[in-house]
Amino acid sequence: MALANVISRAGAIPHLEVRLQGHGAKMKTISKVGALALAALVVVASAADAQRSHRRERERERPAQPAPPDRRDRLVSIAGNPFNGRPYWQAMAQCGGIYFKLNSLYSTAAIQAKVVKPDPTANALFSKKSDAARRTATSFFEAAERFLVVDRGLAREDAIMTYDARASEEGERHKTIDAAEQATKGCPSLYQACRAAEPKICNDPALSAALSQTGS
Repeated sequence: MALANVISRAGAIPHLEVRLQGHGAKMKTISKVGALALAALVVVASAADAQRSHRRERERERPAQPAPPDRRDRLVSIAGNPFNGRPYWQAMAQCGGIYFKLNSLYSTAAIQAKVVKPDPTANALFSKKSDAARRTATSFFEAAERFLVVDRGLAREDAIMTYDARASEEGERHKTIDAAEQATKGCPSLYQACRAAEPKICNDPALSAALSQTGS
């Protein structure tokens, strides 16, 4: 950045107005003051960037807020379940998003166990978990889509766009395998309750059986 621009942004700094044509000593003083002004600008800009970054991080860590209510939505009714009272499509989308994130986290762990720090046992375990999480996410997504199509009369493409935004938001909240696994605790009973009440929507018996066995 030119010295004149730095001086302009730094504001009214004493003795800098018309001294640029002065003696050598004065030019050295101006150079020092200009350097200090530039350093101050850099510090201020860095602090502002840090504040914005911290604010974005806090926003990502906030719990997902409930979607706007719609009287057409069927609601979850499972006492003690974290999704109780929420629209079924939203709960299904959130669980799908968490399992999809688990799929990614497990896959990354499997790659590390294969390439970075070879461990055949860990690689096989995480690869198996990644595949299971992907299949589970797909079943939850399909249920979310069906609820939106049936309850709101949305076209399939619109239903996918609606639940996908919710699923992505939820998935990104969980940065580690432990955090994501903990967040799935309410999902097995959610799917099982849905299968009992709405078997045409939650129509994956294999998933229901697998969730009841693993509890996650």
